Formats: sequence, structure tokens, C-alpha cells
Amino acid sequence: MIKNIGVLGGGSWGTALSKLLSENGHNVTVWLRDEKACKEISQSRVNEKYLPKVKIPENIVFTSDINEAAKEAEILLLVIPTQVVRGVLKQIKDEYKNGKIIINASKGIERGTMSLVSDIVKEETKNSIFAVLSGPSHAEEVGLSMPTAITIACENKAVAEEIQDAFMSEYFRVYTNDDVRGAELGGALKNIIALGAGISDGVGYGDNAKAALINRGIVEIARLGIAMGADIHTFYGLTGIGDLIVTCTSKHSRNWNAGYLIGQGLTKNEAIKKVGMVVEGIPTTYAAYELSKKLNVDMPIVDAMYDVLENNADVKETVNKLMLRDKKEEKL
Repeated sequence: MIKNIGVLGGGSWGTALSKLLSENGHNVTVWLRDEKACKEISQSRVNEKYLPKVKIPENIVFTSDINEAAKEAEILLLVIPTQVVRGVLKQIKDEYKNGKIIINASKGIERGTMSLVSDIVKEETKNSIFAVLSGPSHAEEVGLSMPTAITIACENKAVAEEIQDAFMSEYFRVYTNDDVRGAELGGALKNIIALGAGISDGVGYGDNAKAALINRGIVEIARLGIAMGADIHTFYGLTGIGDLIVTCTSKHSRNWNAGYLIGQGLTKNEAIKKVGMVVEGIPTTYAAYELSKKLNVDMPIVDAMYDVLENNADVKETVNKLMLRDKKEEKL
């Protein structure tokens, strides 16, 4: 069934998903905050800044008026940084906010409130049905129609299947899951571990160190997830270990790239500027650190990342501290 879909955010992931949904026959309107960029993409049909190799279908509409993107939408797709979700939702007229399907395709935890996007949507909208789209999926590959598998998590099974049908294609396979919290946490927290993996590569450590970081990283992610009511099995799937692997090992990963630059000696702000895109793992590190203390969850990798980002701790000394912690059994 053809859907009217409003996409909020025209970065690399928003562009790739808009192309996919348009190819699937849906009516897609994309909102960009930058009016100049909106006009340029509308004319050239290329997102030169974020996805220059991808031709954008002619029938996708671009607008700098957020309510134009939202007013006719049956599904609203959030592809904006987590830290601005609350402010963006406040801009939408009240008639849209009542009883609509809202899908989050970004990954992070709101700093300060420690809220997941599901919490923000619940607070800022009325009776909306929330879902999260997450998994190992680089926009650069999806934009070029490369095979990808991803998960849609929604507590409403019928809506999950409706969204699954909207996104499924010959190159984009979608699985359903009802563990929204687990999917959100897996997608958000893996960015912290990817920053660490980039730092490890940047200072010249080898594959052994990165494999250990990835493995112990998923343990920490699962610990916090369980403490917040998630299903441990979610972290074995696409939104957990699957997303963690791709983000920690690929040079497409903005979080890995930022970490690599920090490992090479740049400050976090210099690394963000050089990457040129939102690095969600940095604010998420702060939020996860606060959550772990609030919930009394042991997360030594998150602690170490916080120390590097907040206190400019020496990376090699921080690794030594991790390696020389008290002996323990390998368990969750």
C-alpha cells in the first residue's frame, strides 16, 4: 500500500532512506532545515555534501517548511540527531502530533535528561505509535542499493509489519522485533564502543585489542539494557552485535573516524569538525556515563571513554588502567 511519508532530516541516512522509500512507490517529502541546501538538492537531485554518489529520484519533494513535510504524512521518519529531536517535534503543528506513526532512524541518548527517543516522542506527542529502525546499515551502501538487513522494533505487531512492508525491497531486508528499548540502546551505545575502536586504531593498537573492545562492549551494552528493562536476546541480533561490528570496523563510520582522529592526537572538537557530520557517540558517552552511575551498572569502557572525552585522559594510560583492573570471571 502506498504511504505518504514525511522524512525529517536530509543528511546521508535521511537521503538514503528517502530514495529507498521512493523506489518502493511511496510519496516522500523531506524536510531540511537549511533552505539553501533544500533548493540545491531539489535542482541537482544530488546531496553533494553527504551522499554525492547517489542520484535522488525526481519524485521526492524537498522542503524547508517542517509542517509541509508533516501535514499529509501517515508515517513520520526522524533522521535527525537525537540531541535536537525534542526541539524539532515542538515545531510541528499539534494536529500532526496526535495518533501518528513515528519512526526513529537516529541513534543516541538525550544528554541531560538521559531520555531515549521513545521517551521524548511520548512526552512531545499524543497517542503516537513509536517504532525504531536500527541495525548495521551505512547510508553510503544503502544509497547504492547494496544488500542490507535491519530491524524495525515496535510494541504494536501490526504496525511493525506495516512498516516492514513499507521498507522491504530486493536489497533492504527488514526483520521485526517488539523490544523497542533494547533496539534503541543497542543502536545508541554501540557508538561509544566505535569511538573507542577508532581511538584504538588511531594510537596503533592491533586487531586483538579491537576484538576485545567489541566483545566486552556488547557485555556493557547488555548490562545497561537489562537494567533498563530490555530483552538480552536483542543484543545478540542486528541492533546489537550486528550494528556494533559494522560501526567498529568500517571507515564509513563517523564514530570510528572521530575516534581515530582523537587517537591521532586531535581534541574531540577538532575531530568533530574534521568529520563534518554529527558524531552521536560523544554526547551519548556522557548520557550513558550518567545512566550507569544512576542505575549502578558497571561499565568500565564507558567510564574510560568519558575520562578521555571529558578529562583529556591519556589514551595509553587509560588502556593500562582497563587492563590492570581486578581479576574477574568472564560473565555478564
